[in-house]
Parts: sequence; structure tokens; C-alpha cells
Amino acid sequence: MTDADAFAHVANLPGVADAVADARVAVDRLLGHRILRRRSAEVSTESALRGARASAVLEGASVTLEELRTAERPDDPIVQGSLRVSAELGSLAETWRQAPRQVLARLHVLAAADAVDHASLGRPRTEERPVTDVPDLATDVSPDEVAGRLDQLSELLVQPTKAPAIVVAAIVHGELLTLRPFGWGDGLVARAAQRLTLVARGLDPKSLTAPEVGHAELADEYPDALRAYASGTPEGVATWIRHCSAATAAAARDSQAICEAFLRG
Repeated sequence: MTDADAFAHVANLPGVADAVADARVAVDRLLGHRILRRRSAEVSTESALRGARASAVLEGASVTLEELRTAERPDDPIVQGSLRVSAELGSLAETWRQAPRQVLARLHVLAAADAVDHASLGRPRTEERPVTDVPDLATDVSPDEVAGRLDQLSELLVQPTKAPAIVVAAIVHGELLTLRPFGWGDGLVARAAQRLTLVARGLDPKSLTAPEVGHAELADEYPDALRAYASGTPEGVATWIRHCSAATAAAARDSQAICEAFLRG
């Protein structure tokens, strides 16, 4: 990603515009739901819980929504980390626009507080700290390359772009999953960063959708779509953007169902 507007270049890849448009229609349909005039905060809260659960499951945890609704939540570092990330996400949008590296460090502190030593929290991995994330999404990117690509991504995120928010969010997610910058909890961080990008760039300013839910719904496609992105080919990157667009649309439909449930009382 070296072009002046690299995100816009990706947005022009084959099939991306149609996939993004479909996702945007689903999100806009959700945002027009009448229940949101008075209960948007409740929908956002429910969406956050469902997103936390979905992200934890994608990271390998076993937990149900019913368990998360009780005081006796599983004492699992993945579950607890996902809940902490979800709870703080809403307060990070403004900082994300200006200092993405700072937010990524904070997300890792939240995600991994129960799983890695204090000195490693929020710090990119080194040769002494191998990747211990989900095996089928493992990376072979070296720590030196991680640092350079994180800097590049962060620089792009604070520059103007003509690319839709869905495209930018998908690239953020794909880069972080490919790089595995912290070595533990990177999936939680990557999915949170995708959602945060959709909020910060105005697609879903009240965080009513949970892309994590969409990725869980499309879990069978998730690893292959990531490998396609990691290949670095235009076709592979387009495949990943289309996958993330489909996940965003699925998440919007899920939140639409939440709205309908509230409407029925």
C-alpha cells in the first residue's frame, strides 16, 4: 500500500464496489428503523454484547450469550478480554482518527490483560515472543516487518481517502490479522478495529452493528478469505474486502432483528 490513496485503489478492485454497496444498503436500512428514535442505546448495548461473544468464539472460546448475560461469566481470558474491548470501544473513536497506534496498544491491553505478562501489553511482538494465536490464522510475518507495516497502516489512516468506510475497515482488519502484531489476542484487536473504523468514519456512528457477528456467521469462509488477503494479490485482497462487506451486511441484518425484537416488546 504505497499509493497516495491506497485505500481508494483497493476500492476499485473487481467486485468490491458492488459488495460495499450491498453492505451499505443493509446498514442504511438498519439506521432507518423507527425503534432507534428512542432505543438506539439499548440496541447498541445488545449489539456490543453479541459482538463480544462472536469475537471470543472466533478466537477459540466457548461461550453463549446467555452466559454473558449473567454475573457468572466464564473465567476465560479470551471471553474476559473480548468483553473489556467491547465495553471501551465507544470511547476510542476520536483517538482512532488521530492516533491509531495508540488505540491499537490500548485494545491489546484490554484484550490480553489476563493472558500475557504486563510488560508485553500493548507492545508489538519480538523474536522472543512467538505468535500463539488461532493456529489456522497464524502468520509468518517477522517482527521487523510487523513494525514497518503497522507504521504504514497508521500513516494511511490519518490521511484523507475517497474509499468507503467498509473498505478501510476491511483493510485494517486484514492487516492486523495478517501481521499478528502482538502475538496473543490479535483477532480480538483486529475485529474491534474494524468496528471502530466503521464508527469513526461515519458509516455506523452509534455502533449499532457488530461486524464480529457477521464474521461468526461466515466463519467457514473467514480463514480462507484472510489467506487470500495475505497473499497480497489484487484478487486475494478483493476476496477479503467482499468477505468483510458480506459480514457487515450480515451484522446489519442481525441488528435489524434486535430492533424488531425490541419493537415487539
